Amino acid sequence: MTTDSRDAPAGASNAGLDQQQFLSILSREDAMQRFEAALFPRALPTERCALAEALGRVLAEDVLSPIDVPPFDRSNVDGFALRAADVARSGQGRPVRLALNGETLACGVTPTLQVASGTATPIATGGVLPRGADAVVMVEHTEPTGDGGLEVRRAASPGQFVAHAGSDMAAGELLLRAGTVMGSREVGMLAACGIAEIPVTRRVRVAVLSTGDELVQPGQPLGPASVYDTNGAIVAAAVVENGGEAQRLGACPDDEANLEAVLRDALAGSDMVVLSGGTSKGAGDVSHRIVDRLGAPGILAHGVALKPGKPLCLAVCDGKPVVILPGFPTSAMFTFHDMVAPVLRRMGGLPPRAETQVTARVPVRVASELGRTEFAMVSLVQGEGELIAYPTGKGSGAITSFTQADGFLRIAALADHLPAGTQAPVTLFTPSLRIPDLVIIGSHCTGLDRVLKPLAERGRAVRTLTVGSLGGLAAAKRGECDLAPIHLFDPRTGSYNRPFLAEGLELFPGWRRMQGIVFRRGDPRFASRSAEAAVAAALADPDCLMVNRNQGAGTRILIDRLLGTSRPDGYWNQPKSHNAVATAVVQKRADWGVTIAPVAKAAGLDFLPLAEESYDFALVTARRDRPAVQDFLAALASPSVRAALEEAGFRPA
Repeated sequence: MTTDSRDAPAGASNAGLDQQQFLSILSREDAMQRFEAALFPRALPTERCALAEALGRVLAEDVLSPIDVPPFDRSNVDGFALRAADVARSGQGRPVRLALNGETLACGVTPTLQVASGTATPIATGGVLPRGADAVVMVEHTEPTGDGGLEVRRAASPGQFVAHAGSDMAAGELLLRAGTVMGSREVGMLAACGIAEIPVTRRVRVAVLSTGDELVQPGQPLGPASVYDTNGAIVAAAVVENGGEAQRLGACPDDEANLEAVLRDALAGSDMVVLSGGTSKGAGDVSHRIVDRLGAPGILAHGVALKPGKPLCLAVCDGKPVVILPGFPTSAMFTFHDMVAPVLRRMGGLPPRAETQVTARVPVRVASELGRTEFAMVSLVQGEGELIAYPTGKGSGAITSFTQADGFLRIAALADHLPAGTQAPVTLFTPSLRIPDLVIIGSHCTGLDRVLKPLAERGRAVRTLTVGSLGGLAAAKRGECDLAPIHLFDPRTGSYNRPFLAEGLELFPGWRRMQGIVFRRGDPRFASRSAEAAVAAALADPDCLMVNRNQGAGTRILIDRLLGTSRPDGYWNQPKSHNAVATAVVQKRADWGVTIAPVAKAAGLDFLPLAEESYDFALVTARRDRPAVQDFLAALASPSVRAALEEAGFRPA
């Protein structure tokens, strides 16, 4: 029912009705704990979904890239592929002359000629970079000589106008984690990898039913003493807003036998049933009596210390949640969003609903009932340098309270009022974009995904940026992140990472990983040799092409120590990840490089160990007590994550 006094205090009576008291009122926290304990943990039902229909769906499994994106080193401009060292001294007034190779690399054309020193190959935007080339000059900065040659009038740096294979996404790299809500950007990412179908969590099917003799469906004529069924529409919309699939069953009169039949059918055909009305224990309220016999364990909470929303009834019947919301729309919606929506979202694999809060001054005293958590809707206006929140509540039966309010205040159960002039947080009804809970900037490692998986399962939003160990340390010193993963060796002390810490940073051990030389199986320059002998053989062969790592990476420091003063061909080819190094060798764009053992194994390359290094985390001390940081540290120390790291080829510290 939707027009009675069902938010009245315990013991109040309606004329002509034998109103029972709420004998066991639970706190909001106790009621929620009982409800969730009876429902979770539980498996999430899954299904396959076409990528074209994936918007808003929740990934049920991690998705890995089946290919490198881009799948090869490619040019970003129309111009000429060449060696940057050949044109290092060129400029206006001092052009460098190069010989043109006898092929033109349009899109879709596979190179057949190597770019030797002193030569260049015409290449189109998107064309495959040929072997030997490490840069592209724009056609605007060149001039043909008319005799098969080319004058280059501007210097080029290694990697100029080149997108390296796997620089966007590498084969086997984690694209999206389970639990990700699919948006247009995520759809585009998967399309770029050729993925046409994904595993998703099945939407929760929610049967929505209103009860009451007085209810009329919108569009029908309104009779005497009747009201339109507001709750059916608003609850169904709220179900969809929170990722569910609403099955509207309309309104059912207060006939016990008929209502029980409808409820049993609804429970059999859905994952959750949400009723509104018939929960206040009055003589005409039959819903709670029916629900208590639909299945075990039955009603868990009937009467919660909320205002509005005291008559809320929470039940679990044979593993399915059954909720009876108060009849008044405002009460129904506050209780739905506060206590039902979190359960619905969790059943559907969705993260908690993002809420935006602003601080505002409450200009008037707001009374509250001691012992009940109260929600007070407010409208916000801009004052002198501050927001002001004016209460707009008109009672739990007022529909316009929602439409006129910007958000709500929460008054604790132990408070009997909110004093005038209080600076209070206001939760907005329309939250903005959720900001990350945890920011990690630093060195790349495939092992990091194993640590972050439990955080994603808990609904933590994590952002990771790969900028190398030195870049991560700099970001941590500036307070731009929570953690910086690093693997920096100090030759003076013979130790990793700790000597590089600055004031305000502390070190948390991560794991050990083996760095080594990767090469294609059977290459006689490397096979059955020590790492030192293999490098010597590579340096002695002018046709042996290496692939390096970017400046600032810990691996780059290791490579420079290995090479000394030597700068072999390919030294200036500097991709930014271990996967990109392996891909360059697999695709024969290079013959050797340095990466970590798990990446080499995944790529099917042979591996010569160089050194076991420490991959640790520089933590910004001032952020140590943040919940997401504590979750990360707990995950890092957990047996399950340690086992996952060992399985991937790492040795936890």
